[in-house]
Amino acid sequence: MDRQRLEQLIEDIRSGTVTPDDAVRRLQRLPFVDVGDALVDHHRVIRQGMPEAVYAPGKSAEQCVHIVTELLSHGDGPVLLTRASDDQAKAVLAVHPDAVRRSITLLWRAPIESRSERVLVVSAGTADVPIVDEAVVTLGAHGFEADRLVDVGVAGLHRLLAHLDRVTSAEAVIVIAGMEGALASVIGGLTAAPVVAVPTSVGYGAGLQGVTALLAMHASCASGVTVVGIDNGFGAACAVVRMMGRSR
Repeated sequence: MDRQRLEQLIEDIRSGTVTPDDAVRRLQRLPFVDVGDALVDHHRVIRQGMPEAVYAPGKSAEQCVHIVTELLSHGDGPVLLTRASDDQAKAVLAVHPDAVRRSITLLWRAPIESRSERVLVVSAGTADVPIVDEAVVTLGAHGFEADRLVDVGVAGLHRLLAHLDRVTSAEAVIVIAGMEGALASVIGGLTAAPVVAVPTSVGYGAGLQGVTALLAMHASCASGVTVVGIDNGFGAACAVVRMMGRSR
């Protein structure tokens, strides 16, 4: 339940369309519900404008099923399952098959209406695609149809320059890169739009599972680049949602 639906419920109580007992039944799952090993937060969308997402690592397939079922059964907004293994995804899809799945991310009940802002998600390499998909699907949960551009890293800069118009026309850009993470500085110097950089764990020895890219992005000479944690495509997408304003 979001703020708009809560206000409508209050109005329906006042007009007599909804009885107080029915309203209590609807509200009894606020602010959270205990489903065993998880406390599902139904109140989050009212507090911050974005519903709770389900982070799969560390959870059993059965726990993922229970949490997703709770969110789908007692709400009508989008439901995200991130970083899902094949076993977790198969278990949840067996119960709730109507999901959009890209790599490790699943989305149920994407918004019907799309937002007009243009958001670009760009990656340095094809190995970064699971993180790209996480960002794209998360943006989709909030009504953004993101433009997706992959494998344009600085080792072949001409590949990026061939798509320069897509970079400069975007109203926000998520840059996903491993190795030395240089793509964030390049794009940060090409556009005035907000740039959110995601270091990935892609890279050989001295890449240190993404630490090198993380530090390089924090040390970027492009002013105002925002950096999230390693492999955190979900967090980057949520940052853009906050920058663009809550879903309308």
